[in-house]
Parts: sequence; C-alpha cells; structure tokens
Amino acid sequence: MLLTNDLTEDVLQEALAAGADMVLSYHPPIFKALKRVTCAHWKERLVVTALEKRLAVYSPHTACDALANGGQRWLGRALGACVSVPLRASTALSYPGGHGHLLEFGGDVPGPSVLSRVSALQGGVCAHLPAQEDGARVRLSCSHTAMLQALAILSEDPEVYRGTELLTLQKPPLLDAGMGRLCTLAGPVSMAVAVERIKSHVGLKHVRLALGRGKTLDSPVSVMAVCAGSGSSILSGVPADLYLTGEMSHHEVLDAVAEGRSVILCEHSNSERGYLRELGAQITQCLEGKVEVTVSRTDRDPLEVV
Repeated sequence: MLLTNDLTEDVLQEALAAGADMVLSYHPPIFKALKRVTCAHWKERLVVTALEKRLAVYSPHTACDALANGGQRWLGRALGACVSVPLRASTALSYPGGHGHLLEFGGDVPGPSVLSRVSALQGGVCAHLPAQEDGARVRLSCSHTAMLQALAILSEDPEVYRGTELLTLQKPPLLDAGMGRLCTLAGPVSMAVAVERIKSHVGLKHVRLALGRGKTLDSPVSVMAVCAGSGSSILSGVPADLYLTGEMSHHEVLDAVAEGRSVILCEHSNSERGYLRELGAQITQCLEGKVEVTVSRTDRDPLEVV
C-alpha cells in the first residue's frame, strides 16, 4: 500500500513501479463527477491506468481528519504539549432505522382508527406509556417521513393534535472526534518561537505569517486553533491567539488580523502530508504487519516559496 496526499500521475507511476496493490490517497483524485473516462484529461488517465493495472484507490480525507488520532490532532501538536479539543464535534450519522424523532400523543386515548393507522406507518414504532394523570399516552419513534405522516393523521382529531409533543433527537458527540482543534498550550511561547516550531513540525523552510493587529513576533501564544487544509470555515471567529491552516483567502486573513488573531499558512497539502507517517504506522499496526505500507516520495504540494 502506498500512501499519498494527492494522487498525481507521478505518484501513480511510483505506485506501479513499487508493485503496489493499493493507493491510499488522502485527497480524493476525483472531486467533480466524470461524464466520460478517456485519456484526454490527467484525472481520467488516473482512472484508466488504475483500472488497467488493477490498482485499488481509497480516499479517507475528511473522515480521517476528524478522527481522535487523525490529521487535525497531528497538526495541533505543532507547538508542543497542549490540551486540544475539536472545534466542531462529530456525531454518529443517524439512528437505527432512521428514527430521529419521538412523537408523543394521547391524553384521552385516540380512537382505534387513529392508533392503527399511526402504528402501521412504515418507519415508525409505537409504544404505549404508563397511564398518567392526563390519561394514556402513546410514543412513536419514527423517521422524518413517518413523523410527517403521523402528524397528518393526528391533525384529524384536533383534541389529540393539541396535546401532541414532538422531540427531534440528536446523537451525542463522538468522544474527541471532529473538525479542527483548539489547542491550549502547557505554557505560552512567543510568536517567533511558534513560527519555528511549526516550520519544523510540517517540514518547511518557509511559511506565510500575518500578525494580528497590535501583535509582534514577541507576542505570546497561549491558544492556537488549527484546521488542516482550507480552514477558514472552521476557524472563523474562534477565540485564539493564532490560526494555523493550509490556506485562507486574502479577505479571510484580513478579518482575522483585524480581530487581533495572527495567521500562519503553510499551503493546503503541507498542513496534511506530515500525518501520513502516523497514518502509515496506524495501518501497519491494524493489519498486524501483513501489508507493507510506504509513504510516497514524489508527492508534494504544487506550490512552494522561492
């Protein structure tokens, strides 16, 4: 298995030369739908060659970003020891059977026709609750579609409908998983020290720095917010001394600077690529060493400071 941040034609040739059976490409090589697969465009050629050579391609990207031990956590360690929590917590995708709603109705027991019709709805499960002071109650665990159908049935009896209660369920956050990280350092460091530690962590000689309004290279950094890749949508408005990400637009940087927050940009894939070494070790351990896992030597960010 060959790990890469981006599957380019050079990386694909490297994988074939190494005799790889599978490429794990952090970024999906196909972002926009392909209406045809020819050799006219480089991304189409990737598909053609991979199919011809029976080379599997898998892209985890955002799911891998959000893992408790994923790419965001790796980037968050750029300044050293810290306590980090997700900026946007991940939750489980759905409830079993899609039952994301609870509909409770009753009081005086609805007529048998209403009960039988609601109970027969596909995507819903009825349960009779213990009698309360206001009478018997029925609880329906249901999908969104079944909830709308049940409400339509209950609305035929105004008295029952007035006593109906609806609860939309939400899964609790997955522990320590989510997009971006807010990193509180064990002790403050100067901005100058932060820059050097980040360059060392991501393996770059140069990064782009925008100092927050009123800040200097001697200003302390106690809290850093990070988001690998393109982080503006995750970082915007987050209270931190420093934003670390791959890329932000000119006006998004201006907004952060105006709020007194400094910004370090290291280009999109440079904020992710270093994690591949850790990911490779995790995969090797999970597969009990039965698969040879290597990191691409030809994969690199298309942009560099010269």
